[in-house]
Amino acid sequence: MLRNVGRRQWWLWSTAVMVTILLTLGIASFAFPGLLNAPQDSVYSFGLGQAVRGLVGLVLIFNVYSIYQQLQIRRMQQALGEQVCALDKMEARTEEVYKLALLDSLTGLYNRRCGEQRLETEMARTKRNGLPLTIIMMDLDGLKYVNDKFGHSAGDELLKFFSTRLNKAIRGSDLAVRLGGDEFLLILPECKPDEVRHVLGRLSGLRIELDGQQIPLTFSAGWANYVSGEAPDELMKRADEALYVNKRAAKLEDSAALVK
Repeated sequence: MLRNVGRRQWWLWSTAVMVTILLTLGIASFAFPGLLNAPQDSVYSFGLGQAVRGLVGLVLIFNVYSIYQQLQIRRMQQALGEQVCALDKMEARTEEVYKLALLDSLTGLYNRRCGEQRLETEMARTKRNGLPLTIIMMDLDGLKYVNDKFGHSAGDELLKFFSTRLNKAIRGSDLAVRLGGDEFLLILPECKPDEVRHVLGRLSGLRIELDGQQIPLTFSAGWANYVSGEAPDELMKRADEALYVNKRAAKLEDSAALVK
């Protein structure tokens, strides 16, 4: 379409230049004898008049044709603009479908389905290249308390705040996933188990302000390193078991502290 518009415009301007040159040469050829003081009889005057009228007619015809061509070009440009607009709308819809298919609508993290697919991919890559792979299962504490005291909108703010901090705590090659509710998953390719503490350390001491109150944001976590030959659900199960072991241990520590 763009090529056709450009070709039409180039042809129109080339024709305009050619007609202008031809008209100039035609008028000059009729006027040249007068410039040489040649005798001008009535036949010559009549012929000159006819020629000038013919040239004026050609100019009018060319102007009408030029207007027609400009209208055609404008129609093509409008059609092209409509096509570009349609492509923009299609791109926007494609992006929306992408977000619905891969991202969690509340937090903007990847959803469970996408996380499971990515985990399978990373496990296959780890098995192929012999690189470490660690996952962390996380359970956000106090979400029910926030929902009951401040409302579900505050709970949503808590989830979004924590999700933002998750993305900042991991590398570009890592993946943060919201499994659902207050459960999260971190996929850490080429991350050794002893490096997990660095990731969790970036999430310690978080606080969020809700209704004018500073609320500490805590979580429980459990992690597991990929063992060759196991399935994705087996790896997630081991990490989930570690999560609940750590969570029970934290509750026992809190209870012991209260007794003291």
